[in-house]
Amino acid sequence: MQHVSKRNSNAYFFCEKSPTLISVKETCPKNFAETLPMEMSLRIFSELDIDSLCSSSLTCKLWHRIIEGTDHLWKNHCLTVRAFCQQEIDGDRQNGLSWKVTLVRNYRRGFLKREWLRGSFSNIRSADDLLNKHMCTLDVETWGEILDAELER
Repeated sequence: MQHVSKRNSNAYFFCEKSPTLISVKETCPKNFAETLPMEMSLRIFSELDIDSLCSSSLTCKLWHRIIEGTDHLWKNHCLTVRAFCQQEIDGDRQNGLSWKVTLVRNYRRGFLKREWLRGSFSNIRSADDLLNKHMCTLDVETWGEILDAELER
């Protein structure tokens, strides 16, 4: 016969200031989004970069609901990408897409265009040089800008 032991799942620690045991549940801070006003939580989330914002939305249901439900958290990041993909961003916004959807649709394109314009791909000798690079489709106008930049170098 096997004996199954049911352990107490509550964790306790000895408090140095008083000789009593204190439950961890009593001392653990709550999620800041639960305790702070919504405006403060939004201010904190607005300071995050794109990667951190995406990661934070996976932390818990509350953070996910706040981040995914607040379109202006994505606006500044989208406007950064707009510096390189103005036509695409403006078109998506005119079509009524949210800031987040617009950012997701244009982030890789904006990054790639910026790298091309900076000359990161100026010394490509063959397709093998691009094997480890993430590429995406670019429109004719973007290729024209890239060609102009290459000709100026």
